[in-house]
Amino acid sequence: MNCPGSARLAPLLVMLLLCLFSGCGATPSEPEASPVPPSGEPSAQGESPDPSPLPSPPALPVLPVLYPAEDAERVGGVRLTGSGALEGFENDGDMCVFTVGVPQPGFYDLIFRSLSIGGYKENVVLVNGEQVGLLVTDSPELDDSVLPRVYMEAGEHTVGLLKYWGWIRLESLTVSPSPVLDASIYDVSARLSNTNAGDGAKRLMSYLADHYGKVILAGQQSDGGLFGSESAAIHSQTGKYPAVIGLDLMGYSPSRAERGDTRISVEPAIEAWENGAIVTLCWHWNAPTKYLVDEGDWLWWRGFYTQAVRGLDLAAIMDGRDAEGLELLISDIDAIAVQLKRLQDAGVPALWRPLHEASGGWFWWGASGPDAYIKLWNLMYERLTEAHGLNNLIWVWNGQHADWYPGGETVDLIGEDIYPGERVYTSQAAKFLEAAAYTSPPKMAVLSESGFLPDPDLCMRDGAMWGFAIPWTGEFVSERYIEKEMLLHFYHHDLVVTLDELPDLTAYPIRD
Repeated sequence: MNCPGSARLAPLLVMLLLCLFSGCGATPSEPEASPVPPSGEPSAQGESPDPSPLPSPPALPVLPVLYPAEDAERVGGVRLTGSGALEGFENDGDMCVFTVGVPQPGFYDLIFRSLSIGGYKENVVLVNGEQVGLLVTDSPELDDSVLPRVYMEAGEHTVGLLKYWGWIRLESLTVSPSPVLDASIYDVSARLSNTNAGDGAKRLMSYLADHYGKVILAGQQSDGGLFGSESAAIHSQTGKYPAVIGLDLMGYSPSRAERGDTRISVEPAIEAWENGAIVTLCWHWNAPTKYLVDEGDWLWWRGFYTQAVRGLDLAAIMDGRDAEGLELLISDIDAIAVQLKRLQDAGVPALWRPLHEASGGWFWWGASGPDAYIKLWNLMYERLTEAHGLNNLIWVWNGQHADWYPGGETVDLIGEDIYPGERVYTSQAAKFLEAAAYTSPPKMAVLSESGFLPDPDLCMRDGAMWGFAIPWTGEFVSERYIEKEMLLHFYHHDLVVTLDELPDLTAYPIRD
């Protein structure tokens, strides 16, 4: 799961701020007006024409159009510099809002010219009040960052930039037509990175690859498995079960197990597979006991967070400067291998998503930068596939940034975790296209964890057909984040596959 702040992005505050600009949404289409006869001629009914001409609609720009930062509305502490740029994205609620116009409905790139004040930054982009993606600013010099393929109707719109990490200087926004989407992004291979992969993993990957770009598999993170509370809530409202069940191996971390953590996920995974569902596994890896802070707000059971560990220098471990640390990490990986082997023995292939959300830095495996992380990923891959002979795994990389990508030789799918706020159903096309661009030829992009469900109609329209979508547990299955109407719309949509629509994956034909 994302860090707590990223899951919500202060949605209530955002909506209160955006109501200031609520009049700037897409211009609704108007009914056709009755023909107006030429000036001075009577109408067909013999009446004199209205002497007042109809007002002409406002002229819309020929794109691309550059909007200087000084033209944007400023909220909170955002301020104008002497050069006409905007700074002050420093406190929650700080934002600027551009009013832009597009001449026809279609897809547009939002190009922000900005620089970073103090390293890598992310800030939230909203169009007409809905989050459509993140502006990534990673250069101390002015540079262009593109949020691609945002759909807008003809007319005026608001484009807001809301502080998340903050600390940028913004010079301008340019709105430009998007290039035509390359349909080859859906042409993915079913070949797995592990050349010794078993038939079960090959059959599952073949099914996923065959249906990529055509449908979205309904998924759900559910600690109790296919018949756990989250899935049960979905079934009670829709009459359907998810096709993909997400589980967490957290409880098998040695530093949790030795303290009496009884959380299980292997048995629910086997049960889900035997009932026809697909299983995906993450691992909130509790750091070895030696490194746990275990005091104050950071007690042992939060040991996957960076702030809950002390003295764990992953760079030193992976560079060979901390032999004991390496032994401890390998010992933990070996403990997890025991559980994954139980799945293999039961004939369960699994979508394996370890070391997730690394680039955010909130988990300890991402706290030492991409080089150390990639070395740890490769160590885990080698340890599980070669030392332990685990051939039932489909490897899902979920590092969230291209700099953290370990390479296609050890990755089968690309996962993105997105929490855009409450009751947001956009396709998140910009993030989808970013994931599709990590490697060439592309790999399947999946919504591996989310605080929302994407509207399948918008996904098809925007060319963002995620392989599957898996909302997180707890409140993210509630009406606060996903309304019942949307849940019904999603689970009964022709573009969505639910459990009852999956084929027998134990007999699905294998293809290269």
